[in-house]
Amino acid sequence: MNQPFSYIHPSAKLADTVIVEPFVSISKNVEIGAGTWIGPHVTIMEGARIGKNCKIFPGAVISAVPQDLKYKGEDSTVEIGNNVIIREYVTVNRGTAHSMKTSIGNNTMLMAYVHIAHDCMIGDNCILANNVNLAGHITIEDFAILGGACNIQQFTKIGKYAFLSGGSLVNKDIPPFVRAARHPTAYAGVNSIGLRRKGFTNEQINAIHDIYRILYLKGLNTSNALKLIETEIPSSPEKDEIVPFIRESVRGIMKGFNSKYED
Repeated sequence: MNQPFSYIHPSAKLADTVIVEPFVSISKNVEIGAGTWIGPHVTIMEGARIGKNCKIFPGAVISAVPQDLKYKGEDSTVEIGNNVIIREYVTVNRGTAHSMKTSIGNNTMLMAYVHIAHDCMIGDNCILANNVNLAGHITIEDFAILGGACNIQQFTKIGKYAFLSGGSLVNKDIPPFVRAARHPTAYAGVNSIGLRRKGFTNEQINAIHDIYRILYLKGLNTSNALKLIETEIPSSPEKDEIVPFIRESVRGIMKGFNSKYED
């Protein structure tokens, strides 16, 4: 349903059941799936691909050009999955020539004032709380939760089921299944509560604990810790997530907690 007080470019492709509230602007080269609600004063710019049953709240700006001086007008996109909730004044910039897209997976929630910069890749079932800021080229894997006012440096990767405490300043990769907190951001244990809520068994959680005890509590460097993990920890899907994540980290993973940094 199109409002008379909104602008929708004639070439934009909206499913019949999309609801567009007053004072919305939708540009050309935009596609929006069935059942999606576009709240008042939302701006959707060129290159947006929005899935089914999404809710986009007032003031959000989707698919603006990147805040990157290297951007030269590439025909890039923002790709948003199904059942995504985007709250007030969220900004999502489209990709650059690096990957040509910024993507947000299914069932993800972006709370008010979140900023997603160019070329970020956010997985399914993630939650980014109010005022989270992502620089460019960040990867956030499925089921990760970022507390309010987290700031994430470019090219950082956050693993599956990770939980970041509010106010975290992150410049290293955060491995899967962990909690990260304090300043500087450091390992604060396994995300046991979150994993139980998602159906992980005690045996699975204990195996994850065993891996991170070797990595963070034995005083080993990362290379030696990985060797010990590979020889002492039985094979499991969780191990198969953690070990490659650490081995392939470009920035390096966050450190263990050191009490000398505590306030």
